[in-house]
Amino acid sequence: MFKHTFSRRDNSILGRWWWTVDRWSFGVILMIMVTGVLLSFAASPPVADRLGIGGFFFVKRHMLMILPALAVLIGSSLLMPRHIRRLAVVVYFIGLALMVATVLTGTEVKGAKRWINLGGFSLQASEFVKPVLAVISAWMMSEKLRNPTFPGISMSFLFLCLYVFLLILQPDFGMTIVTVATWGCQLFVAGIPLFWMALVVGTGIVGALGAYFLLPHVTRRVDQFLDPSSGDPKHDLYQITQSLEAFKNGGFFGRGPGEGVVKKHIPDAHADFVFAVAGEEFGVFVCLLIVALFGFVVIRSYLRVVNENSLFVILATSGIAFQFGMQSLVNMASTLHIIPTKGMTMPFVSYGGSSMLALGLGMGIVLSLTRKRYGVIDHL
Repeated sequence: MFKHTFSRRDNSILGRWWWTVDRWSFGVILMIMVTGVLLSFAASPPVADRLGIGGFFFVKRHMLMILPALAVLIGSSLLMPRHIRRLAVVVYFIGLALMVATVLTGTEVKGAKRWINLGGFSLQASEFVKPVLAVISAWMMSEKLRNPTFPGISMSFLFLCLYVFLLILQPDFGMTIVTVATWGCQLFVAGIPLFWMALVVGTGIVGALGAYFLLPHVTRRVDQFLDPSSGDPKHDLYQITQSLEAFKNGGFFGRGPGEGVVKKHIPDAHADFVFAVAGEEFGVFVCLLIVALFGFVVIRSYLRVVNENSLFVILATSGIAFQFGMQSLVNMASTLHIIPTKGMTMPFVSYGGSSMLALGLGMGIVLSLTRKRYGVIDHL
């Protein structure tokens, strides 16, 4: 893919990057970004019109954020593994500090404090901590293998707990589940004994049950999912009802670009429910193609590290690829009402500046760690 862009004799930084990076994954990520732009044109104008901010407000913002996201993706993919680890530590602690500030002074939206105002920009700091936590956990776990006396598992668990504690204060249980599941995935790949793996899974189940019985809004969402008649169809279930109607209207081939009507009624059609717009206007086949694009990136990332000698590279790549796949899966499953509704963006497709930049960082790290480094050993 794009093999004639640079000559093999080009020894510049970008030239060397081009011939060592996974160009297939990079190309598919670009395709996902383009898909996001197209769906932004389809989904966001009605939302902007309802808010009275100009029909193409969200389209312009979405396209504007792609440029820095792409710059972050390419920039981070140029780094060596040791630089990735150092960057992860810096971003983690800055992100935690901003999360604390968010809990104390952040803007409350729909009962949650997840965004903080910085110089006129709204930032969701937790999005940036998520991928770098996977890097730090991979680092700690790999050091445990190199030195059995090093408390790598305990330290990675401590980093996880600090992040999860602040997520619960916001609260953001969807991201909490994704993060804990990612950590569990990394433990499994690292070869943790099954007893401890079962203990981790059991703890997760207990935590989920505790959230259900102790937190009213969690109880309400789960109850409404299990028994839709328990919710108010005009308020609690409005968006999901409209979303399912969109897929029903779209059928196999869709109603055609711009012909969707449900997007005019879904408040978050440009964000959490953009998949519903794709279903109505482009049909099931295009939706399956979108699923295939995400699946390709995840599977390709795992295949690139199958024969990797560095446990750190294996664990970090596995963790971030798992996050990427799970986030897209949660978004699609919520839109289809397969799981309780959870506000989580579709990677590189949904509107959201913080999400776009953080995903650029995460996938840039994956592209960095899966580059071909002939004769290069980097364990420092």
